[in-house]
Amino acid sequence: MTLQIRKTLSLEEVEAAIALRTEVFVEEQGVPLEEELDGLDPQAIHVIVLSDDRVVATCRLVSDGRLVKLGRMVVAADFRGRGIATRLLAFCDQEAAALGATEVRLAAQCYVIALYEKSGYIAYGEVFPDAGIDHRWMSKQIA
Repeated sequence: MTLQIRKTLSLEEVEAAIALRTEVFVEEQGVPLEEELDGLDPQAIHVIVLSDDRVVATCRLVSDGRLVKLGRMVVAADFRGRGIATRLLAFCDQEAAALGATEVRLAAQCYVIALYEKSGYIAYGEVFPDAGIDHRWMSKQIA
């Protein structure tokens, strides 16, 4: 399996990333579409994982100077369990550092906190609901 991880190069790729997010968050997890589409996509950096020409994973970065918020990370159901999310996180950490960030922050669904911890993220604060799903804030200091 050959995978390519990179930033999107076209509006069509951003739309494919959003379509995958809709499939996972809205259709699989029941998140209301209006909550998934929060208006931040136009200002975000979208990162995709391609298998051939198919977007099989994605996430986005929203920069606020020294802080980058990573969000909307998903992996297609038939590609889960292959280490793709870990590779995607490593790529995003590098992108955040290139933007001049010193910290990456994300709101993790509680059932995947261990995935982020393996990549050096630290959970903090109380559990909170987002779109009816329990989350915790996590952060990672980067170079």
